[in-house]
Amino acid sequence: MQMPYYVYVIRNKVTGRLYKGQTENLEKRLKAHSQSQTKTTSYFPKDWELVYHEIFSSRKEAVEREKYFKTAAGRRYLSGRIANIKSTDTRPNVPFGTGGE
Repeated sequence: MQMPYYVYVIRNKVTGRLYKGQTENLEKRLKAHSQSQTKTTSYFPKDWELVYHEIFSSRKEAVEREKYFKTAAGRRYLSGRIANIKSTDTRPNVPFGTGGE
């Protein structure tokens, strides 16, 4: 049986920054992001939340979808789906670096 591949979007609870990626093990990858064990997200606060994901049967399909999400059209597509998802962060909206994080 072939393992599923995931395309995911995570949002930093402090900065609001979105990160798009793909993986074969979603749970392990999300844990790596939250523990700053990834090169691309380690420069940001560790508070990441999953806001969107899709499942594919091949890595090729997942990579193609991830590339689409990184285009202007893909960002528009995601913004319509993610806009309705509320953050689980209950802290006040204080800009990062001002001492309120």
